[in-house]
Amino acid sequence: MSQPAHNPALLVLEDGRSFTGTSYGATGETFGEAVFTTGMTGYQETLTDPSYHRQIVTQTAPHIGNTGVNDEDDESQRIWVAGYVVRDPARVPSNWRATRSLDDQLKGQGIVGISGIDTRALTRHLRERGAMRAGISTEILDPDALMAKVLQQPPMVGADLASEVTTFEPYVIPAEGEKRFTVVALDLGIKSMTPKRMAQRGIEVHVLPATATLADVLAVNPDGVFMSNGPGDPETTEHPTDLLKALLQRGKPYFGICFGNQVFGRALGLGTFKLKYGHRGINQPVLDRATGKVEITAQNHGFAVDAPIGETVETPYGTAEVSHVSLNDNVVEGLKLTGKDGRVLAFSVQYHPEAAAGPHDSAYLFDRFVELMAVHSENSEGRA
Repeated sequence: MSQPAHNPALLVLEDGRSFTGTSYGATGETFGEAVFTTGMTGYQETLTDPSYHRQIVTQTAPHIGNTGVNDEDDESQRIWVAGYVVRDPARVPSNWRATRSLDDQLKGQGIVGISGIDTRALTRHLRERGAMRAGISTEILDPDALMAKVLQQPPMVGADLASEVTTFEPYVIPAEGEKRFTVVALDLGIKSMTPKRMAQRGIEVHVLPATATLADVLAVNPDGVFMSNGPGDPETTEHPTDLLKALLQRGKPYFGICFGNQVFGRALGLGTFKLKYGHRGINQPVLDRATGKVEITAQNHGFAVDAPIGETVETPYGTAEVSHVSLNDNVVEGLKLTGKDGRVLAFSVQYHPEAAAGPHDSAYLFDRFVELMAVHSENSEGRA
């Protein structure tokens, strides 16, 4: 495992704030939206989460890379972050599962990063000014010159990115043990742990591309439909939104996570908006409004659903309401749709119950999805 290089590196934000440090990972230059994540563990899962596509991720935890990188914890087939910012990278990883250092992994996949900067100051700046475009370079060390290139980059608002991270071909994750249900999962940037969590509950998961049609979904004859996490602006998701409307009209049980929550909101006629700096980390408190229970959750989103809390909304498919809210800022963290027959038809959450790096407070939501499909399956058999 090689030692990290010490080439000079520069980070510049679009408002002119700059930080100088040393290179971490590959050399060169990269651009994206500067964001921060508060997780103290799980950096490998963060790096390989497709939801971070086109984002430069800052770790607020100061010491990163301690446990190296292994071959089991990736959430996809590659690193998706546009760039990586850390305070104090581990000089030598130490973990029995490690097969290489994080620095080597970043270099191997061409991910440009910067280390040795004041990540606390950067995080405070992003909290006060909001997430913004940024660039990292080991080639251009003049802040004005690099900022000129940063300002040429497209913003995250209006970015349609699901098509860039989705699978090209459908694939199937078989149920573990006895098969109970079949689910179609629309891949908007799905993490590998999500279908695994469903498979553990006897679900055969057919993962389809984001471009899948209604005919593609119905050809599988699923008991339920799932839409995943993913990057970009939910206002650009016309096709997934129209697809979900058609499925809800047909009474298909639905479960959505993160981006899937935003698509659900738009299908119900609700709006979405960009958060100032987003929610990213594994320590976000969420209130379940039905039970009063507080869950500590993993989150990664820069957009949110605009819905009235404490009120119901009538839709063509039934009555919708906000089911979960963030205890930090009252942002909508979940939605529930009760069909015209009085039974719950669909639900979604803005956070990640699959949370490979933890916490696991919300894993029961996959069981809730199983129960939802069981009820609707029994109801369908009864009508038959």
